[in-house]
Amino acid sequence: MSEQAQRLEVTPPMFRNAPFTFIFYLLLIPVFGLGIILLLIWFVKARTTRMVIDGEDLLYEKGVLSKERAQLRTDSVRTVTVNQSLGQRMFGTGDIDVYTAGDEPEVSLRGMPDPADIRERLLGKVGGA
Repeated sequence: MSEQAQRLEVTPPMFRNAPFTFIFYLLLIPVFGLGIILLLIWFVKARTTRMVIDGEDLLYEKGVLSKERAQLRTDSVRTVTVNQSLGQRMFGTGDIDVYTAGDEPEVSLRGMPDPADIRERLLGKVGGA
């Protein structure tokens, strides 16, 4: 089985994606435990957001009580754009927009680790199909 045929499943990291927010929440812990509550909410949101590239499918899910799911075939992907701020570049995360047809992205992935690798996997699948 080739490397591109392997399953890739990622979730957005907390610290690497927003280190200043993480530090700010840590500093809020002495204030009535507010930092702990905010960190727990952020942790749950990060763990319930995932992107999976499996075979010829891309699946994006997010949400705790109400779920948002998008699934598309990688052979219908036309363009993949990666946007990274300076902080995201330093910590290896970024935002990914996946376009199939039209002017609006079909899927917008925020704060994903190794966005260039994800882009290459999606475009590699298009070229290999």
